[in-house]
Amino acid sequence: KAAEKQVKLLLPVDPVAAIKMEPEITIRMVKKGKEIPENMMGLDIGFDTIELYSRELQDAELIVWNGPMGVFEIDNFAAGTLELAKAVAASTATTIVGGGDTVAAVQKAGVADKITHISTGGGASLEFLSGLKLPGIESLSEC
Repeated sequence: KAAEKQVKLLLPVDPVAAIKMEPEITIRMVKKGKEIPENMMGLDIGFDTIELYSRELQDAELIVWNGPMGVFEIDNFAAGTLELAKAVAASTATTIVGGGDTVAAVQKAGVADKITHISTGGGASLEFLSGLKLPGIESLSEC
């Protein structure tokens, strides 16, 4: 659908995988073009994806970010999210961060004060941006 609409869609090229979501677990960087082994799960993005996404953000005029890149609460899987938070904060774009986990991520990265707008309403933010009517907003417009 992205190609049909001539929209660039960037997917991770080198996920970080592990067999469990635990702090002391051995992690594996999955090489470009390879699939995550069946006994593992993708828990973060790798360095090539961080670079790819960060480079793409440099020229953006508007960045809307909703959802971390991995399980950033566990240090082994935090690099992608924290580095992306720094890239978003370093941008000259208007930056909007939505969702409690994403808010926690920009706070953990120490860049919350560099984000234009922060909302803990992740799902509601996405619904609003997709054009759906939000009951709370609708009731205010009736006043």
